Amino acid sequence: MTFIHLDNVSFSFPIRLSQGVKVTSDDDRVEIGLGGRARRFQVLRDLTFGLEVGDRVAIIGRNGSGKSTLLRLLHGALTPESGTIRREGKTDALFELNLGVRPQATGFQNIFLGGLMRGYTKTEIETRLDDIIGFADIGDFIHLPMETYSAGMRMRLLFALATTFEPEILLLDEWVSAGDAQFRERAQKRMNDHVEKAGILVLASHSAALLRATCNRALWLERGRIVAFGDLEPVFTEFDAVIQKGTKPLPG
Repeated sequence: MTFIHLDNVSFSFPIRLSQGVKVTSDDDRVEIGLGGRARRFQVLRDLTFGLEVGDRVAIIGRNGSGKSTLLRLLHGALTPESGTIRREGKTDALFELNLGVRPQATGFQNIFLGGLMRGYTKTEIETRLDDIIGFADIGDFIHLPMETYSAGMRMRLLFALATTFEPEILLLDEWVSAGDAQFRERAQKRMNDHVEKAGILVLASHSAALLRATCNRALWLERGRIVAFGDLEPVFTEFDAVIQKGTKPLPG
């Protein structure tokens, strides 16, 4: 069964300053040690929530609220400082398109490197190989080192690789598109299909229209804490009144 459960999860980044440098801050997320030396910045605090199959969750919040860090914790790229994260199901993150890429390796070799790094077996990659190469549509460049690719060709191949498998948990930091106008049309359809097949979707974006069109639940973060989590429209309405319009105070 596919799920993600977080129990009192917190995460901090260490702050490393040159010798003798001191800081002052009124932000209670900054831990100040002896002698005025900043020690760490607490990005997320005491997050507890659960996601099940069918959840399409919008992560909303102002810049610096911890949205991208939360996605990386859900993916396993970061480890909680405290608390626990339990996951069941194959997880993929489309904000990690460069995962496993080696510029000196050919596009063909990078398909296997990237697929293995995403947790798929050699056999699984081989069964999707023709689809990846055909969708990327970069011709004989597939057999040349990726360092010879243009930015557009590189993105086409990485996008094709990232969206060819069907993860049970899909994590997105903004919507992914790629290439010229003709390729973007194909990429949009492929993204829609990719999202539809995922058991659980977690999407962080500043586009209210995109989130409303894609998600059924919302998680509102403020200064690393959960303000609200539930059905999309009630959370969005509250967020809009507090943050966008300023007609209501921030909930305690």
